[in-house]
Amino acid sequence: MSRLHYVDHRFSPAVLQVVRQAEVIIDDYARQGFDLTLRQLYYQFVSRGWIPNRQREYDRLGRIVNDARLAGLLPWDRIVDRTRNVRALPHWATPAGVVQAAARSYREDLWRDQRVRAECWIEKDALVGVFEAACEDMHVPLFSCRGYTSQSEVWAAAQRLERYMESGQDVVILHFGDHDPSGIDMTRDIEERLRLFLWRDWIRWITKQGEEAGEVPLHGSEGWREKAIEYTEAAYDTNWRDRLEVRRMALNFEQVEQYDPPPNPAKDTDSRFEGYRAQYGDESWELDALEPAVLDALIRGSIDDLLDADLYAAAEAKEQEGVQLLEVAARRWGDLEEVLRS
Repeated sequence: MSRLHYVDHRFSPAVLQVVRQAEVIIDDYARQGFDLTLRQLYYQFVSRGWIPNRQREYDRLGRIVNDARLAGLLPWDRIVDRTRNVRALPHWATPAGVVQAAARSYREDLWRDQRVRAECWIEKDALVGVFEAACEDMHVPLFSCRGYTSQSEVWAAAQRLERYMESGQDVVILHFGDHDPSGIDMTRDIEERLRLFLWRDWIRWITKQGEEAGEVPLHGSEGWREKAIEYTEAAYDTNWRDRLEVRRMALNFEQVEQYDPPPNPAKDTDSRFEGYRAQYGDESWELDALEPAVLDALIRGSIDDLLDADLYAAAEAKEQEGVQLLEVAARRWGDLEEVLRS
């Protein structure tokens, strides 16, 4: 881990104690293979009873961590900001290098022959680093909703999911979000809007099929609307209605009781607050407060439950054959260059 000194700074004994506590948490995360955001670090302080759960304590911790990193007391590469990223084109020294890179990155669709197609959706971009290892290992798309998902992204997702369903697969969205009035409602919102787009697209497609088969009058002719509605509703009930599921995996109230993350006051300005309070009370809980190992186990277990292990293993073996073929091509690139020059 990179502890680099940039600025001299004198710390009081109380602040040095906070720095040492932060180092314990950072080292614990590193041993598990995780980095963490400032907010995750803060919630670890709260859950261990080292500071109260208050905004001013969060702000104070941020200042201490900033100063400690500049002074070389805490590592730079273990505390990350997942909301800001540099984008740049990749480069290689030789054509053989790009072939070798292709071998390392070659992936087949390991879910192509599965009965179910899974995706993992998370409320917060800051948690991508916790979820991406499990999702990449198990070839499951990971989508950061950043709160209520934009209409553009929900529509694009519906087009993607529709292709899976047309190929005969069921679809399960594994949704992870905060346990608060809006976080709970986001699961409903995702499913409702996905179903709207899928339903309307299905109506257009199946009605056209019915017209071509002569089972629905041509569009605009007498009786078209009534017959189209009857025809499409029957087809949707049979083929589509039960083939999309949005599962809320965390935080659920049972997990709140099991893992006991530190609570926050639920926002009483949220339009969903009264309904939430009637069911759960005045407190809310953030997904960031759970240990990364807990979240990693939750997502891996959720995906495992959906997999046919034998089909997945067969797809992995086929993928490995492709990797080996590309590696051979990279090693023998010099032979190809000689042929091209001759």
